[in-house]
Amino acid sequence: MRYDSITDVIGNTPLVRLDPAVHGLRHVDLYAKLELLNPFGSVKDRAAWSMAAPRLGEAREAGATVVELSSGNTAKALAVIAGMHGLPFTSITNRMKVPEIKDLLLLLGATIEELPGQAECLDPTNTEDPLTRIHRTISEAGSAYLHTDQYYNPRNTRAHLAGTGPEIVKDLDGRAPDYFVACVGTAGSSTGVARALRDHDPSVTVVGLVAAKSDFIPGIRNIDEVHEVGLFDPATYDTIEAVTADEAIDGLLALNRRCGVLAGPTGGGAYTGAVRYLRAVDDELAAQAAAGHDPERRSAVFIVCDRVESYLSYIRRRRPELLNQPARADSVATVTDTEADAAPALDVAAARQWIAAAHPLVVDLRGTFAYGAAHIEGSVNIVDELFDDLLRGGLPFDRGRPVLLACPVGEKSRRYAALLTRMGHTDARSLDGGVVAWRDAGAPLVRT
Repeated sequence: MRYDSITDVIGNTPLVRLDPAVHGLRHVDLYAKLELLNPFGSVKDRAAWSMAAPRLGEAREAGATVVELSSGNTAKALAVIAGMHGLPFTSITNRMKVPEIKDLLLLLGATIEELPGQAECLDPTNTEDPLTRIHRTISEAGSAYLHTDQYYNPRNTRAHLAGTGPEIVKDLDGRAPDYFVACVGTAGSSTGVARALRDHDPSVTVVGLVAAKSDFIPGIRNIDEVHEVGLFDPATYDTIEAVTADEAIDGLLALNRRCGVLAGPTGGGAYTGAVRYLRAVDDELAAQAAAGHDPERRSAVFIVCDRVESYLSYIRRRRPELLNQPARADSVATVTDTEADAAPALDVAAARQWIAAAHPLVVDLRGTFAYGAAHIEGSVNIVDELFDDLLRGGLPFDRGRPVLLACPVGEKSRRYAALLTRMGHTDARSLDGGVVAWRDAGAPLVRT
């Protein structure tokens, strides 16, 4: 096959049937849509090209900068596309959590602006969040930016409505699958594919997958975050279920080692979530077969979004034994949901009283820019990943000193409070609702 441009290679990715011996489903054919084989390495190649292509000519004439609020695959694809057309690209984010992606963006010539944000995800309704202000500025008509705006641009969805979805139908010999299982990030691919499949067959069941509240899985929002994404419509999905980081890595390993598919954590989460959901379907079909009926085989499709190589540090932090490194007992990743639920937590009013009475050390676990934008007076900033590393050497402060831990929404801090308690600290508490709840309650915040 010969092409005139690398962008002509975007799309038409393979649909591969996975071996039932791996996933164990007897009456359901499970297919992986291999979006990792797009030329820039991910499903986001489609949306990036769809959003940028119509405006590249005017951007070149105006000398504009391509800009996107992204810390991952959309930024990577746009950096390549912008460079091909002689344009600079800037990634704006407060969520650059995967070092390999950051290094790759810099290698591709991107500028990275890690701006302050009060939460982990862009919340357009929060007009005081610096990230929201930046979003509005770069979106203004006549600005010096080509802002692709993946969270709101309908061309994000359209790329999959016109491309990914119809490709799946074509590769299934003109039939839509019975089930489509999709991880939800910007919601562009899940929404576009779901619409295309349902246009062909309205009976398609769509399963949306989000990250568990306490977990970070690259490319997947948690259930609170997805409601802040402009393209997200809960009516798209028949059901929404959560997957954990451990489940995503387990799925990644199954795809990597048993199927020959070098999927990253998003694809791993999609695989695990699909198999878990479909197992109940499969059991029902097996019961019908045992009763003497002849149930029709079902089909299901999930998307493998990108490749594993960009996430080795993510895997190393959470499952070091996979890379021949000793497992860490004193790591926040080992805290169970039961431990986290039992950890002491204070609401804003109680926390303010405790600060005034006990003078605890207040540890803000957010990123440095978010901390600089607004933080509790007297708090110290230790970014959560660094705090986790710091605990390798034991407790970094006297075990009897009161400590109040704060993060964006109170989930990560509760896990650290549980970990400190496990390690022998006598009075570690979490700020319930995090800095967002503190702000919403009108409690004072200071700026560095």
